[in-house]
Amino acid sequence: MKSCKHWLLAGLLLWLGLSGCADNRAHTNGVYLLLDTSGSYAQEIGKARKIINYLLANLNSGDSLAVARVESKSFSEKDIVAKVTFDRRPSQANLEKRAFNQKIDAFAKSVRGSAYTDITGGVIQAAEYLNEANPGNKTIIIFSDMQEELGKGTVRDFPIKLDGIRIVALNVTKLGTDNADPRIYLDRLARWEARVRQAGATEWVMVNDLENNMESILNTR
Repeated sequence: MKSCKHWLLAGLLLWLGLSGCADNRAHTNGVYLLLDTSGSYAQEIGKARKIINYLLANLNSGDSLAVARVESKSFSEKDIVAKVTFDRRPSQANLEKRAFNQKIDAFAKSVRGSAYTDITGGVIQAAEYLNEANPGNKTIIIFSDMQEELGKGTVRDFPIKLDGIRIVALNVTKLGTDNADPRIYLDRLARWEARVRQAGATEWVMVNDLENNMESILNTR
């Protein structure tokens, strides 16, 4: 009889532990930031640093963060500048945030403009990372003018999967052609929104006023 009670108690404790883990995971955030490093947009790295500082200040223990460059062919882990899932211990998480910041500082000093902009490849890589980390809330941030330019032999005209992922486009600057004909700019944004929604994204958010709308980046609901 005692043996049965022991097994029942052990089973109950295991169930409570698993339930607690699932509940904790549901409240975690996973953020993958794509940094456009093509052409003159690489000069926007200063603004990108402010975004990363905001994320480091607002992400908590158990959350995941990755920062990757967007360049000629971006579907590769070699383009990830830094990645981490913050330790459950706040003191250790703070150490991890400092180390993360140091990697970003080194990258910011060495960044060079790439010839092409493989945004789609970067988004696919970001989705793979977030699905593997499996946080409760998944966000891909694209820091870019959203003008995709692919090099010879790079194929990206196929459906992609972004089920359960928020897409946030930041600092979508206007190109010279956009100034001459604003419809080009609006059409570019409309095409991207249609594409990510068709891919299953839960939300499309665009933030250009970084000073006043930084809180729109994270999903804190």
